Amino acid sequence: MEEELIGAVPCSSLAVDSVLRVGTAGAIWGSCIGPYDARKRGLTGVAQASFVAKTIGKFGFQCGLVAGVFTATCCGIQRYRRQNDWVNPLIAGAVAGAAVAAGTRSWTQVAGMAGLVSAFSVAADYSKTF
Repeated sequence: MEEELIGAVPCSSLAVDSVLRVGTAGAIWGSCIGPYDARKRGLTGVAQASFVAKTIGKFGFQCGLVAGVFTATCCGIQRYRRQNDWVNPLIAGAVAGAAVAAGTRSWTQVAGMAGLVSAFSVAADYSKTF
């Protein structure tokens, strides 16, 4: 079913779908971890509510960004190469990992995160075939 959709649906639609799904999951995670971190910092009242709202937005945005970059890159590479193999998630994982770590401005962390996300992406794609 998924292979049929990849050829028929534009990459932008797949990217928006993954941004919404994974971004929502990130926002849910932020709503779970936000109150815990706020209490840990000793925040109460409006300061706590503000911190929780910022945490929800931050986690939702970060997760959605990674998902969108990964999906758009993977789909674009697949369409360009006209092959559906392990190379697509390898490259897309490296690009998404580098996008996540780009904010640190440390080339070591960018390279490490690109390699880590790339390896996990290939492993996840490979395990889908079973």
